[in-house]
Amino acid sequence: MYPDLSYLFHDLFGTAPDNWLSIFKTFGLFLLFAFLVSAGLLRSELLRRQALGQFKPNRVTIAAGSGITVYDYLFNGLFGFVLGYKIPYAIANFSRWQQDPGSVLLSGEGFWWSGLLVAAGFLAYYYSMDRREKDKPAYEKDMYPSDRVGPITMLAALGGIIGAKVVAILDVPQNFINDPVGTLLSGDGLAIYGGLIGGALFVFFYLRKRGINAVPVMDAVAPALIVGYGVGRMGCQLSGDGDWGTTAGPQPGWWFLPDWVWAFDFPHNVLRRGVVMADCELEYCTRLAEAVHPTSVYETAMAFMIGGILWALRKRLTALPGALFSVYLMFNGVERFFIEFARINTRKDFLGFALSQAQIIAICFVLAGLIGMWLSVRAAREKPLS
Repeated sequence: MYPDLSYLFHDLFGTAPDNWLSIFKTFGLFLLFAFLVSAGLLRSELLRRQALGQFKPNRVTIAAGSGITVYDYLFNGLFGFVLGYKIPYAIANFSRWQQDPGSVLLSGEGFWWSGLLVAAGFLAYYYSMDRREKDKPAYEKDMYPSDRVGPITMLAALGGIIGAKVVAILDVPQNFINDPVGTLLSGDGLAIYGGLIGGALFVFFYLRKRGINAVPVMDAVAPALIVGYGVGRMGCQLSGDGDWGTTAGPQPGWWFLPDWVWAFDFPHNVLRRGVVMADCELEYCTRLAEAVHPTSVYETAMAFMIGGILWALRKRLTALPGALFSVYLMFNGVERFFIEFARINTRKDFLGFALSQAQIIAICFVLAGLIGMWLSVRAAREKPLS
């Protein structure tokens, strides 16, 4: 498949694989696409709900000359230093960067001189911007949640990465005990439910701090979450990142989809797992010894189906705050619970049943969705008629 863009361009345009495009890893790109798609859907739904009066604006006073703060200088100076410190070093060690980006970008190695130079350039730019801001008068501005999609998305991404890593460590703590630094800094070993929980907590506290009602925001984000999840699973399938299922048995006679949807051996998978492919001299030359169920394909299809249902229900459930998000929790939990039976995961004893960590959390999601729906309906019934 396509561990990076060079393999995709090779199939599409006949260019050589393992060229400079190999620095763009397929899974990372689709993860970025997932956040962009989710942000677009979220903004669209927030604007619709804003027009219906579900959100009240926050009146924000922008003081004269307050556009650039000390924190802006500190953050952007540090950001510029990191860029200047790492990027020239990565270019100078391009072959190593191609093979293992994490070992280059996440290491402590870099060029101090270029880091200081780029940091100085960032600080000079913000200083000039600060001088221009001081000439502007104070003004007031109405801020709606739709105006905060950028920071909401960034916080969801940050909280998602932290939460995914924490839950993954809790699922297999021995990996962290054996190599704590390597486990924390590696790009693999991320648990999707941990990402959802971590991202939700970060966004919830952000909304609470700004006095924004979180319930209609949760409803607005429900379709975006599941569609973004589907886009991310496309990256899993194309890169072969290990999110595959158990060994596929004989194809049943009633199967009408393409053969690879039933059983796939993930050639050129990014994990380099399996057997070496014959006559292959590329960087990624392995395929699985036995074909497995491509569960990432199944999840992509189900995610888009659930997203379509939620999108169709969003207007009908507008009058029931919290109901759409409750439906999302139930669909998400049911989908993940059953797909886990076709996936390779560590099983734990839970009330006498051998279930994976994801299945246990999925059950909690379904229960939370049922409780949330009950609370939404009860609140609507108790609401006095106007």
